[in-house]
Amino acid sequence: DQHLLPACRGTQARRGIWLLLFDIFNPDWMFPEIEEKKILFYHPNEVEKNEKIRNVGLCEAIVQFTRTFSPTKPAKSLHTQKNRQFFHEPEENFWMVMVVRNPIIEKHKDGKPVYEYQEEELLDKVYSSVLQQCYSMYKLFNGTFLRAMEDGGVKVLKERLEKFFHRYLQTLHLQSCDLLDVFCGISFFPLDKMTYLKIQSFINRMEESLNIVKYTAFLYNDQLIWSGLEQDDMRILYKYLTTSLFPRHMEPELAGRDSPIRAEMPGNLQHYGRFLTGPLNLNDPETKCRFPKIFVNTDDTYEELHLIVYKAMSAAVCFMIDASIPPTLEFCRKLDSIVGPQLTVLASDICEQYNINKRISGAEKEPQFKFIYFNHMNLAEKSTIHMRKTPSVSLASVHPDLMKILGDINSDFSRVDEDEEIIVKAMSDYWVVGKKSDQRELYVILNQKNVNLIEVNEEVKKLCATQFNNIFFLD
Repeated sequence: DQHLLPACRGTQARRGIWLLLFDIFNPDWMFPEIEEKKILFYHPNEVEKNEKIRNVGLCEAIVQFTRTFSPTKPAKSLHTQKNRQFFHEPEENFWMVMVVRNPIIEKHKDGKPVYEYQEEELLDKVYSSVLQQCYSMYKLFNGTFLRAMEDGGVKVLKERLEKFFHRYLQTLHLQSCDLLDVFCGISFFPLDKMTYLKIQSFINRMEESLNIVKYTAFLYNDQLIWSGLEQDDMRILYKYLTTSLFPRHMEPELAGRDSPIRAEMPGNLQHYGRFLTGPLNLNDPETKCRFPKIFVNTDDTYEELHLIVYKAMSAAVCFMIDASIPPTLEFCRKLDSIVGPQLTVLASDICEQYNINKRISGAEKEPQFKFIYFNHMNLAEKSTIHMRKTPSVSLASVHPDLMKILGDINSDFSRVDEDEEIIVKAMSDYWVVGKKSDQRELYVILNQKNVNLIEVNEEVKKLCATQFNNIFFLD
């Protein structure tokens, strides 16, 4: 392990978390003469063959050993001084393993660097969730492992795993993973009834005009407004859209593009619509109409679909059509001519209504408390803690120690079914409150001097009254 440490030298700061190993194997495939055949994917690939076999063999031994104590619940994680290992069996006898380096603090003793591993910094639930999402994202674009085996055996499965994970693992931001990765929720855009009905009417008209459309989803400002997909499929598609596809197509235009534009539109021909997936230039007769395929309802009807994502200003609509129907250039031109003008006007209407609501509610101030809310029933998620954003990651705006307390409270909540409340007095003037009620969870961070437990409770009540219209929690 020492060869990974010199990068830390010359600093006094805490060094972060990083991925050491990621592998997928099937222990039931017995190839005594070629042990490596049970290894379906291994990262980093440049590792020597014997080391791969040794590491996967160790993972397999851990899984089998823990099964002797609990046949139905094998190991989910293994803690060591330097690493944390996570295990996930997404399909029968297919195992995924992720090994993450514990954070390091470098100190100097007698002029020499000494490394201390922070063994308790990582939260099992967070990184177990990250591993599960790796499988969910693979399945969205490739279907199940078993389906790949049916399509072409081990060779096809290995090719699909290599192609997908070679790129996907580079997008994992392990350093910034936290409670939001446990929830993997959906941020919903707040709308008045009339605008919502306009969107519903638009979707109905589009599905009627483009009669091969099977499912539709509508988003504004990276927040979901409407979806025809099952919740579990939508949550992983939403993650892909908001952390990968949309950031890659950040519009270079000025921020004022969403101002109302109906008056300037001659007739209904001019519009700001464009494909985020599919053809780049509709005027080129040679352009390719290739769309990514996604797999939904894999536990039931197992549907393979083309994903068409079309955007006008801050509004994006996803049309999903059966993969057996190849979209033609003529279809793409028809979609552009029908959807483009109407989506442009609709995006303008939503923006106008949103700005009116903002003026009524007044300018947003920095809240004296920050919160994360999650509803298990509809996967609705809201956070005022994750306000700073890079193109593909929401970053927490509070100290990592506070985020760890939130994770610890969540772990306590998951151990019991009853509703409960936990209040923690943290460092300096911080208080952390966790509430769980009726499949909803609320986590609040307050920073107030010289307050007691009763005053903290009153502040949380105020938050529930203003942010959640008193629907949250019974006392």
